[in-house]
Amino acid sequence: MTEKTLSHIRVLDLSRILAGPWCTQNLADMGAEVIKVERPGVGDDTRAWGPPWIAAADGASSRDSTYYAAANRGKESLTIDISSAAGQALVRELAEQSDVFIENFKVGDLARYGLDYASLSKINPGLVYCSITGYGQDGPKADQPGYDIVFQAMGGLMSITGEADSRPGGGPQKVGIAIADVITGMYATIAILGALNHRTVTGRGQYIDMALLDSIVAIGGNQVTGYFATGKVPHRYGNSHATMVPYQVFDTLDGQMVVAVGNDTQWKRYCEAIGHSDLGEDPQWRRVQDRITGRDRLIPQLEQIMKNRSSAEWSARLEAHGVPCGPINNYQQVFEDQQVRHRGLRVDLPRADGGTVGTIASPLRLKGTPVTYEQAPPLLGEHSEKVLARVLGKTEAEIAALREKKVI
Repeated sequence: MTEKTLSHIRVLDLSRILAGPWCTQNLADMGAEVIKVERPGVGDDTRAWGPPWIAAADGASSRDSTYYAAANRGKESLTIDISSAAGQALVRELAEQSDVFIENFKVGDLARYGLDYASLSKINPGLVYCSITGYGQDGPKADQPGYDIVFQAMGGLMSITGEADSRPGGGPQKVGIAIADVITGMYATIAILGALNHRTVTGRGQYIDMALLDSIVAIGGNQVTGYFATGKVPHRYGNSHATMVPYQVFDTLDGQMVVAVGNDTQWKRYCEAIGHSDLGEDPQWRRVQDRITGRDRLIPQLEQIMKNRSSAEWSARLEAHGVPCGPINNYQQVFEDQQVRHRGLRVDLPRADGGTVGTIASPLRLKGTPVTYEQAPPLLGEHSEKVLARVLGKTEAEIAALREKKVI
């Protein structure tokens, strides 16, 4: 068996939707044993967030959405009714045998069940306990619910995303993916790994308080730091860039493409590639700061030039000159791209119902302990008996009794 970075770590995952599952999928990809605890008969909310649905072996739709599949690879599914005393006892037993506990319940909810950090750390002082909420565990909004778009709006991202107000279609725009959830999942992954590393030195676990609001504000770093320094509120540039010119979408003879000139050397190369070395030598455009302040005069000239050749022709010329550029792909085109194919970014995994689900390869390319893909997003309760027997030593009779009482 391939050695994995986190093969010695067990994660008890009581999270659902996206931020928590995104985090625990990262941990599973690196080899952690992730036990996903779900509500009997219902499971993670996102299982029902379809269409589209995952196809079963006979071509019919399974009960699981592709949204669910996107964030739950590599996990085992165990159903437990945590509202029951017996279910809570099971979770406590599992937490005692785990390294990481992750949840995204409302603030204070799990304390009612004796499944909060204060309770579980008494039986497992080494437990790393991560809570994910919208606003964090404290503050005037701590008890308020919220979804991704709310945090994209509140956290400033929508104020800098979208076409400029002065242009057609101008106005705030959300990002096309649930970026607040995804980035919180990524930050949570980092926090958990940091806490586990600290535990190897001290033997002590700790509590982690992750908030979608904190995370979405944090990724605005370069814009926010500029605001702190100048007092000028950043605004929308559409597909252009505040501090690099040209860095945008251009219309071509047969479509559109992006060009990203990141420095003055690339600017000269770009001008050579488009057959206008004179622009590269022109003193008024040599420096990036001059191209920024004069963009309203420069860009129209470049737009006229870029319309004279096809996207493929421009790409070939610009790449030959070392100028960053690329097509604007839809997702079909993404997975037809030679580089994407070479990197193996599509991973198809067989499910227990005979169906197959396509997932995206992890970008975590650890050469010594590579990511492997051994478990498709699980069916609801697929591993209940297996987990209870392996981790807690429950007998067939004990498991049958739990099922009879609808605890699992």
